[in-house]
Amino acid sequence: MSENNTGDYDSTKKNFEETADNLGNEANKAANEFKEGWNEATNNGENKKMIAGILGIVIGSLGIHKFILGYTQEGIIQIVITIVTCGLGGIIGLIEGIIYLTKTDEEFYQTYQVGKKGWF
Repeated sequence: MSENNTGDYDSTKKNFEETADNLGNEANKAANEFKEGWNEATNNGENKKMIAGILGIVIGSLGIHKFILGYTQEGIIQIVITIVTCGLGGIIGLIEGIIYLTKTDEEFYQTYQVGKKGWF
């Protein structure tokens, strides 16, 4: 009878280990899918498009929308233009914000994030 109990114990242990392995694999798969989804949601052009467009319209004279897109030099130039023109250079940010928001997500992504087009 002890051999039978040992056999039952071994098969139960094996089933438990297989179930744990399957659960671990499923958890890894779910984590990877979540990570891919998170990366897609946080790195796609739409997120930067919306924030850059809104900031361009609201406070475009400060060039913040340029910094959001990674255009440091253009952002500094925008600030200088605004200072030199006593604020009239802010119209550039307004125009760019409108342009950003009227482009499709794919056009925006290809033009400003992949192509790195700095102005208009």
